[in-house]
Amino acid sequence: MRLSLKYGLNPHQKNASIEFDGKLPIEVVNGTPGYINLLDALKAYSLAKDLKEATSKPASASFKHLSPAGAAVSGSLTDSLKRALFAPLKEDISPLSEAFLKARGADRVASFGDFIGLSDICDEVTASLIAREVSDGVIAPGYTDRAREILKGKKGGRYVVLEIDEDYTAPLIEERSVYGIKFIEERNTYTPKDEDLSSEIVSECKDLPDSAVEDLKIALLTNKYAESNSIVYSKYSMAISVAAGGQSRIQSVRLGGDKADRFLLRLSDRVQSLRFKKGLSRNERDNIIESYLLDNSEMDVISSWREYFETEPVPFTFDEKKDYLSKIRGVSLSSDAFFPFSDSIKRASRSGVSYIVEPGGSIRDDLVIKEADRLGITLIFNNVRLFCH
Repeated sequence: MRLSLKYGLNPHQKNASIEFDGKLPIEVVNGTPGYINLLDALKAYSLAKDLKEATSKPASASFKHLSPAGAAVSGSLTDSLKRALFAPLKEDISPLSEAFLKARGADRVASFGDFIGLSDICDEVTASLIAREVSDGVIAPGYTDRAREILKGKKGGRYVVLEIDEDYTAPLIEERSVYGIKFIEERNTYTPKDEDLSSEIVSECKDLPDSAVEDLKIALLTNKYAESNSIVYSKYSMAISVAAGGQSRIQSVRLGGDKADRFLLRLSDRVQSLRFKKGLSRNERDNIIESYLLDNSEMDVISSWREYFETEPVPFTFDEKKDYLSKIRGVSLSSDAFFPFSDSIKRASRSGVSYIVEPGGSIRDDLVIKEADRLGITLIFNNVRLFCH
């Protein structure tokens, strides 16, 4: 079967389509998907499905340009976390919509204009929350009648809604063509198990609570679909920061750590007590908070506070933020390949990381382990590299 697309990666690449032997396992319920839409959609659903399999919980993934901007499973949605995610505080929230809110809200800047993957049949609550966001499309194994109606009305009826056969299993062998040359490999079927994590602890600290096991699974599976080099910070049953496509591992750790810090700072009383002017959209408030937390922002929201706030906000100084973050513990981190130096462990610890999983195999593993021991971090070598290109 052949499905024609609007265009390829760019509008000037006109002749674009997908082909499949037999009946296509996805149905276009609404809209006209593009080449990138389908690449993101299939990856987003694959990650959400993997998360559901690994945790037995409804899951969601937000994809943007072939890497996850967020990923999460249901649960752990406190009121302070709801406020940080711009989630409705009083409305009933379904387990699937919990996962969506966390996947979509971890990094709203990165998720802006994303493609959403859902592990379960999309219900009305989840559809209503998706309808509020700037997004290109959604893929799920099904939709309730009301959810379908809501989503088909988004973007003036042009919102891309895809339904995938949940019984479909992708072939073990995958192919792709680059510059006319075909590449063939075995598909990455890795799914982390509890025993993979608990049996490979190489640090002196062996502490590994169930919550950390779940967070590490989420981080590992997000690594599996994030362009390498990738580092994922996780907490609250969600990826709180994804750093993908970095040429240097320490740079990815730093980028991911900076993003994780800003997310964790959103849970502080200082940020949650900000009084915004009425009428500001979620995206506007998100950008304002981002600027408030950055040390060198393009927008000075303090000096021009009357444009954004009802009352003048108290500046969040560098030392105050550092002190707040120094008290945070319990963050998990996954690396898609080994750490060649101990500098990544030092940087991770500054963002509250208590649990790290990586393949191991560096000639300096002993120094990495030594640094984890010095900082009281639980370090796991799972012996699985998760490069994605």
